[in-house]
Amino acid sequence: MNYFDEELEYGKKVTKKNNKNLSKIILIAIIVVAILIVVIICVNIGLKGNTLKVTLNGTTNSKIKDMLIFEGEKVYIPIRQISEELSYKSYNGDYTNKSEDKNKCYVESEQEVATFTLGSDKIYKITAKNDNYDYYYIDEPVKSMNNGTLYTTMDGIEKAFNVSFKYDVSKKKVTIQTMENKLETYKNSILDFGFSDVSSEFNDTKAILKSKAIVLNDKKKYGVFDIDTDERLLETKYDKIEYIPTTGDFLVQSNKKYGIVSSEGSTKVSISYDSIELMDRDKNMYLVKRDGKYGVIDINENVKISIDYDEIGMDISNFEKNEIKSKYILAQNLIPVRKDKLWGLFNLSGNQVTDFEYDSFGYKASSNKEAENLLVIPDYNVIVACKDKKYNLINSSGEKLWNGLLFDDVYMTVTSTEKKYYIIRNEKKYDAQRQLERIGLVSENKVEGKSPDQEENNNQSNNNGNKTSDDNQDSNEENSNNDEQNNNDENQNDNGQSDNDENSNDNEQSDNDESSNDNEQNNNGENQNDNEE
Repeated sequence: MNYFDEELEYGKKVTKKNNKNLSKIILIAIIVVAILIVVIICVNIGLKGNTLKVTLNGTTNSKIKDMLIFEGEKVYIPIRQISEELSYKSYNGDYTNKSEDKNKCYVESEQEVATFTLGSDKIYKITAKNDNYDYYYIDEPVKSMNNGTLYTTMDGIEKAFNVSFKYDVSKKKVTIQTMENKLETYKNSILDFGFSDVSSEFNDTKAILKSKAIVLNDKKKYGVFDIDTDERLLETKYDKIEYIPTTGDFLVQSNKKYGIVSSEGSTKVSISYDSIELMDRDKNMYLVKRDGKYGVIDINENVKISIDYDEIGMDISNFEKNEIKSKYILAQNLIPVRKDKLWGLFNLSGNQVTDFEYDSFGYKASSNKEAENLLVIPDYNVIVACKDKKYNLINSSGEKLWNGLLFDDVYMTVTSTEKKYYIIRNEKKYDAQRQLERIGLVSENKVEGKSPDQEENNNQSNNNGNKTSDDNQDSNEENSNNDEQNNNDENQNDNGQSDNDENSNDNEQSDNDESSNDNEQNNNGENQNDNEE
């Protein structure tokens, strides 16, 4: 090989080496660029991950985002502020007794009202088709934050507004979906399983929030479909099915009879009643009707009140300002029951605690312009009973608080700041709350101790609230002259009720009591009446 050929061969080798080095450089550059791209993507993902995203029915909602307060994994939501975004109206105070009380608020749609109270873990709801309140427990009591604004948790929002409210901590994402939107999202896929329609009744639609749907076939028979499992929870063979939101169960109808089936598909109450209505979810008590008569059963179909009565529960529409939440349970423990034309009371255990002797419960104002209708004095858990146009008060145990039916009127007055309760006897007006405390009852709102009046008369009121015999009641009502009234008062004093009767009969006693023992009582009674008047 000559010199020229050697040089040419060497040049080729150098060129190959240079080309190889260039390829390495290009490869390294590509790798570096790829790493930089990955880093940039990761940074962007990290930045997005640190930014809260809130969606309502799939659409980003910055208004809701700005109103949320986060404490760890907990989310607190201002009740009234979010109501507008969820197409609800909101107001301060209670729904039935209008006020500007900022410790309460209610939210209202066309179909339903939900009421919140500061410090309470219970919300009340009433629909246009139901005159009785349902109640729901929420995971935390309502809180006051940001200068007195009422806040609740995701659980409170879900139950009050009928929505799904989810917070993904890792993704910093809040997802809110209304039940109407969720039903619309799933409806076509549900119908693909061979159903002709999905119930759009308001309460029935709430089942979609628990991944259930009430469905119909082409013969208009009802069933229940489980969205999560794609299974028929109840076959489409029932004449009617209604969802019970408070318990998650289903009211089913077949051959004009009703029963209850659980959310798992098991029978809880046999299909054997003319009607069934939930009375109290805590006690699992149901009002049932059979052959025109009413009774009460529990969820195991144990009879609590025999199915023998003409009416159970009462119309509370005349007592709206009394803030009564249940027409079935009054004074927290009493169930009003009518037999023939008279009313009596049972307790929550199903025991009869009064005779069937009352014409009605509650006082309805007529000529008294300041009076408001009154059924219960809630802070003392007493109910107004009426017979022959005379009134008495009955405690939560079913006991009369005074002998006989003494009073001409028992009513309340309502102002923007307070409620007051009054008793009228013989054209004299007395403070009902003061009289109740004088016989030993203490308001649930009292923070500590007894009132001065209560302490002062403690020895005389130890046995108050006990029922007296019918014979004694009759004699009390028959005694109309002053001497007989004095003797009656002395007898009542022996039973621990002297203070009550002194207050009611002061004028009658003052002219007739001559003895030194009675003078002291009269003077005390006069002083109290003068103060109250």
